[in-house]
Amino acid sequence: MTTRHFLDLDALPAATLRRILETAFDMKRRRAGWPKGKIDSGAPLADYTLAMIFEKSSTRTRVSFEMAMRQLGGSTVVMQGQDTQLGRGESVADTARVLSRYVDAIMIRANRHDMVQELAHESEVPVINALTNRSHPCQVMADVMTFEEARGPIAGKRISWIGDGNNMAVTWIHAAARFSCELRLACPAGYRPPQGEIEWANANGGKVTLSDDPAYAADGSDCLIADTWVSMGDTDVEERLAALKPYQINAALMKKAKPDAVFMHCLPAYRGKEVTAEVLDGPRSVVWDEAENRLHVQKAILMWCLGKLD
Repeated sequence: MTTRHFLDLDALPAATLRRILETAFDMKRRRAGWPKGKIDSGAPLADYTLAMIFEKSSTRTRVSFEMAMRQLGGSTVVMQGQDTQLGRGESVADTARVLSRYVDAIMIRANRHDMVQELAHESEVPVINALTNRSHPCQVMADVMTFEEARGPIAGKRISWIGDGNNMAVTWIHAAARFSCELRLACPAGYRPPQGEIEWANANGGKVTLSDDPAYAADGSDCLIADTWVSMGDTDVEERLAALKPYQINAALMKKAKPDAVFMHCLPAYRGKEVTAEVLDGPRSVVWDEAENRLHVQKAILMWCLGKLD
């Protein structure tokens, strides 16, 4: 079987992504014991080991992947950036060849997307992108799952991204094409996603528009999404805060959306900056479900990568 990598949503067909989501929904139901008496059974990944490499620190990614493997019967090896020779004393290719002899899959949270692509190219085992400077596909899969739990099928719905056109915004652009939803992005000049990503999505079944107006993006939306304005490694902090200040999601902006619209954020969130406490902690926020769903999506991704799903 061809090695199954999970690197980007635009690299996988819609049917595969839907199969992963269906499995995540099923695993969540089983975990909750629904239908009555039905729980997770067996250990489909017994004797499988996942290497987890962190060039960037994490809470949700670390815990969700580790618990996913444990609940599926497998084990993990955790390596911080300083614990490996990856990209320093040893080439990426050689690291991939060595790890392929030790483990069954590699999850990496990295700085550079091209490095993760090289790792996957040289690896004999599946590589999972848990975050790069280009994209964050595991998170957006959990976001789609959360939206569908709250508001039903995402196809045809309007999703609004407000703020920095970062790696999450790029992955939502990919998701718009793969899940047939409308995406409106509102980003200030200098913080917009690459135009080529938008053109790709619109040529592949998506409906993506970009403006600098948060009110336009939020109008009639089914879901508003924010992300932190300053990420690990950003050095232009003051410039970012000034440029993005008008893009805060607050009660007034939520009123532009549909009455039943939900708010999402991949966390960590900074109350009073990209979102107000009133919205983040309010009844329309689904951020805690979103965080939990990382676990269920991670389990389904691992099952698919390791050949346990059709």
